[in-house]
Amino acid sequence: MRAVSTERHPRMQAVAEDARVTPIELFFDLVFVFAITQVTSLMGVEPISARGIVRGLLLLSLLWWCWVGYAWLGNVLRADEGLGRLAMFGAMAAMFVVALSVPEAFDDLDGGWSGPVVIALGYLAVRLLHLTMLWLAAGASDDRALRGQLIRWAPSVVGGTAFLLVASQLHGAPQTLAWAAALVADYLGTILAGASGWRLNSAAHFAERHGLIVIIALGESIVAIGLGVVHVPIAGPIVAASVLGLTLAAAIWWAYFDVVYLVAERTLRRLRGEARARLARDAYSYLHLPMIAGIVLMALGLEEVLAGVAGEGHHEIGDALATLPLVAMYSGVALFLLGHVAFTFRVERLVKVRRVIAAGLMLVLIPVGLNVPALAALAVLVAVMVTLIVAETIRFAEARERIRHEED
Repeated sequence: MRAVSTERHPRMQAVAEDARVTPIELFFDLVFVFAITQVTSLMGVEPISARGIVRGLLLLSLLWWCWVGYAWLGNVLRADEGLGRLAMFGAMAAMFVVALSVPEAFDDLDGGWSGPVVIALGYLAVRLLHLTMLWLAAGASDDRALRGQLIRWAPSVVGGTAFLLVASQLHGAPQTLAWAAALVADYLGTILAGASGWRLNSAAHFAERHGLIVIIALGESIVAIGLGVVHVPIAGPIVAASVLGLTLAAAIWWAYFDVVYLVAERTLRRLRGEARARLARDAYSYLHLPMIAGIVLMALGLEEVLAGVAGEGHHEIGDALATLPLVAMYSGVALFLLGHVAFTFRVERLVKVRRVIAAGLMLVLIPVGLNVPALAALAVLVAVMVTLIVAETIRFAEARERIRHEED
């Protein structure tokens, strides 16, 4: 696997195998934090609707693909040196403009620029900067395989942007379908382009990068707990709901980081060349999206639970949660579990049956959650998730201990 020569090209430094995430990449992620907040706010506009949730998930998928590109770029070129640093700052600016435009992604407000067009052009700017930096890196190291990969991949960038521009001129269902087509063009185009020329220089960096984005998404769920009780005096139901919400977030953290995170990084580290690139693309770039989406949906439900137990707005203490927020919360956690099952299977060729069962149980319990107070509905979901974690920890105690403490 070739790397950029730091002697011939001092402004483009290659990433080493033992690299870790740099401070500028964490700074870059702050824009993604704001973008997730914008998406959650868009889905949570009263009255919460299925169309709003679908559109929010489409936006999240678009933003995710922007973030993924720079996770790969930061694994080829050091993000804190030379042109890599400038690229990160440029991408941050473009992504921030896209995030600012999220409220107008589908319905343009009067005055100013067209929000849907700004989204499309901002997305194109983020992707073109990413493509350009990889092209320069390939030229610096005379990596013809990487350049060939970029040529095969570039049509997906153009196609995705073209569909977004078409969507900017539409309304209603046709607009939503055009957005879906843009994502299909980009995601499917990446698969069709293959993985023979992609470069992944550091397994540790790549795994850590994605682990941190999971924590950022969980942070959004914690913020949602606080936003649900703004300007409300602290009381017993609020404390109970807050502790339950934090417990749910902690259980998801445990499910992701306790064992499989370590196994995945070590598996990625053992691979080389195309095999490593394929695993990184499939397990991280693709299969982390449902996990992130599930956490965002959970956050949407948690915010409504806290608003309910606080009696804010049209909510009354003791009311059941509205249908869509409840479905979002339960199905969001189930989606996270199923996404993690798929991630584990891609890494280890192992199906975590207990997690599949737990996800199915959450979906089955939705009617129960709709007919009990919001706090009780949250407690039921937390009970299922905590029971799963405890059962796995006891059942696989020996293997867990060995994996967590073995030398890399």
